[in-house]
Amino acid sequence: MNPTRPADGSWHLVVIGGGLAGLAAALEGADRGARVTLLERRNRLGGLTWSFRHGDHWVDNGQHVFLRCCEEYLGFLDRIGAASEVELPDRLDIPVVAPGAGAGAPRFGRLRRSDLPAPLHLAGSLLRFPHLPLTARLGLGRAVLDLRRLDLADPALDRESFGDWLGRHGQAPATVTALWDLITIPTVNLRAADASLAMAAKVFQTGLLTDTRAADIGWSRVPLGHLHGVRAGAALEKAGVQVHLGAAVQAVQAVERDADRAPSFTVRTAAASLDADAVIMAVPHDVAGPLLPPDSVANQTRLGELGTSAIVDVHLVFDRPVTRWPLLAGLHSPIQWVFDRTASSGLSTELAGHHGEPGHQGQQYVAVSVSAADELLGRRPDQVSAWIATELARLLPEAAGARVLDAIVTKERHATFRAAPGTAPLRPAASTAWPGLAVAGAWTDTGWPATMEGAVRSGRAAAGVVCAAAGPPRAVPVAAGSATARSTHPIPRTEEVA
Repeated sequence: MNPTRPADGSWHLVVIGGGLAGLAAALEGADRGARVTLLERRNRLGGLTWSFRHGDHWVDNGQHVFLRCCEEYLGFLDRIGAASEVELPDRLDIPVVAPGAGAGAPRFGRLRRSDLPAPLHLAGSLLRFPHLPLTARLGLGRAVLDLRRLDLADPALDRESFGDWLGRHGQAPATVTALWDLITIPTVNLRAADASLAMAAKVFQTGLLTDTRAADIGWSRVPLGHLHGVRAGAALEKAGVQVHLGAAVQAVQAVERDADRAPSFTVRTAAASLDADAVIMAVPHDVAGPLLPPDSVANQTRLGELGTSAIVDVHLVFDRPVTRWPLLAGLHSPIQWVFDRTASSGLSTELAGHHGEPGHQGQQYVAVSVSAADELLGRRPDQVSAWIATELARLLPEAAGARVLDAIVTKERHATFRAAPGTAPLRPAASTAWPGLAVAGAWTDTGWPATMEGAVRSGRAAAGVVCAAAGPPRAVPVAAGSATARSTHPIPRTEEVA
């Protein structure tokens, strides 16, 4: 059942959506020999990872990090020639800071791995973790081993919350707050009490409990709009993909043929209709359902029940350096994660010090990321930024005496799907009831929570599905991105989010 091919032997694949899932799908399809058209409703590529110009520096809409175990995402960066524009330190080493009692100094600890086999690589750090009493630290071992033994393929895991499971395994609420939520909130975008055990177990097993180096944290050294949007746009152009921005899709219609031939598809936008041999729908879950032909995926009318969870970032420019760490975590505070974005934003490195590191004088730009932040959506940006600046001073003494020169609040109201218990049946596989039609996005059944890794995996899986329906691929040479290439292409201006 092969789609009808043009005389040149290629077949037409339309990818709907220019986020990471759609970008990965379009490149994979082109690499496998398809003639690819990508439609994106926004005026930019990159989806929920984007940047905008503010004054003399760039601001990312949010802080998106990755782990060493995110192999598909790292492969995607290499494919688009952006591998040299991320930082991936050799060792997990995260400062964890909590406010001091009363007017006391902040309490400082570290989550640092050794070179011992997992999960022993974290044992020394956890036994010295100052934010938990000794009895709680000693009680971590049994829960860690039990979590490591869970079968990720067991559907029962999705019927229980991670918080309930931790409670049954001797983890007190204070321990959950000080340690387990430290990882669960930024990765699942929910607290342990609200998160599916299946998703939390995936995070801990893959990232922390099975491979010594898996949880080493990486981040972009350039604005995200450059890392993903500009770099991927250049890679798409080189691969021959036709990209149409500002092209909102209204519907996808399947045209049935006789039993020996796969269906064809018509993709309708406000401006035109495109005929396609195959389609990949790489849009958010609440958008995908109405656009797909009826009964394409199971529970299609219920996709909206996946819900969403918000992420809010507060961007602060101080008149002096306030931290020497590239990132740190906060405890017992609304401050969850803090990132030094001085150099990556393009703020004058001459002011900031050598190579963008904070110096003895000059400005520093830090971004505070708050996940599972639905309660902040109704608060005014100035209220949120003032509150966060005050709380940051409780964690970083240098911030107490610093002056905030600029403050921006970005809100992603629908940053991720809500990976609560019972959501697994609502996440469809890449394939649909129609040969040649596939779905992609971090919300699909990737086995991962809503991460950049899950998005890229979904896009490549969807491309694999439609390429299999199209028959044997043509041999097409693929020019992988250079690991040392640098781009000077300007980043297109995008709208601010406040």
